[in-house]
Amino acid sequence: MPDPNKSLLERLTAFLSPAPTSSTERRQELILTLREAQSEGLIDADALSMIEGVFQVGQLCARDILVPRAQIDWIDINLPLAEIIQNVITAAHSRFPVFEGSRDNIIGTLLAKDLLRNASEKDFQVRDWLRPAVFIPESKRLSVLLRDFKDNRNHLAIVVDEYSGVAGIITIEDVLEQIVGDIEDEHDIDEEADNIIALDNGDIRVKGITELEQFNEAVGSHFAEEDIDTVAGLVIQHLGRVPKIGELIKLGNIEFEIQRADPRQIHILLARQINKQSTSD
Repeated sequence: MPDPNKSLLERLTAFLSPAPTSSTERRQELILTLREAQSEGLIDADALSMIEGVFQVGQLCARDILVPRAQIDWIDINLPLAEIIQNVITAAHSRFPVFEGSRDNIIGTLLAKDLLRNASEKDFQVRDWLRPAVFIPESKRLSVLLRDFKDNRNHLAIVVDEYSGVAGIITIEDVLEQIVGDIEDEHDIDEEADNIIALDNGDIRVKGITELEQFNEAVGSHFAEEDIDTVAGLVIQHLGRVPKIGELIKLGNIEFEIQRADPRQIHILLARQINKQSTSD
C-alpha cells in the first residue's frame, strides 16, 4: 500500500529508482498511487484507464484475447471467385485467413482491398494476391506481439495451439483495445439506434453498453437490477466476473452468447429467446 505519510509526488518519484520490492508489488502500488492521482484530479479517468491497460497488456497472452476458431471468417481458396467476393463483402473485414483443404492449413492472408480492387482483371487468381501468414503461439505476450506488429507492419496473426492447430486469430486492433478500450470503425454499430440489431437467424446482436430499459423494450424482457444500467453489467453481475468469448449465459428465457469481449468488459453479445417448453422439460 502507498505510504500515506509521503506526498503523491514523492510516491511517484520513488518508482523511478530501484527498490527491493517485487515488480508485481511495485506495479500494484503504482496503480494505487495513480488512482489516487485521478481522484485528486491530477489525471483524468481516460488517462488512468489507458495506463492500467498498458500494465494489462504486459500481463496478458494471445490466448487471453484471441478470436476463437469457431468465430473466424475464413476464405477457402477453392471456392469460386464470385463466392469469395460475396463472403468478403458480407463479413466486412479488412483481412482474412485463407486455407486450403483443412482449416489448419493456412496458406496466407487475403486483404479485402487487394481482392476488390483487382478481381475484375483478366486471369485474376486469389492465390497470387495472398500475403504471408504470421503464426504465433498461444503463450505469446501481448506486449511482444504489439511490438512485432509495429516492426513488421503486420496487422493479423494466426494463433496456433500446442498441436499446431489453429486456435484463433488476433489483430493489432484487438491488442490496442486492451489499452484504449473498444475501437469502432465504420462497420461497427455506433449509434444508439443500432445498439440492438435483429439478425436473419433470429438472434439479436446487442452492444454491451445498451441500457436495460432499451433491451427490455426490444425483446419483451423484464430485467431490473439495482445499480445496474446496462446489459453487460447485468451479465457480469450474474456471473461475478467478465465472461469469455463464446460463453453462454442463461438469464430467464434469454440466452446470451458473448461475441466480443476482453478481460475488462463485454463489447458485443448475441441474445436469443429460449423455447419455454424445452426449458421446462
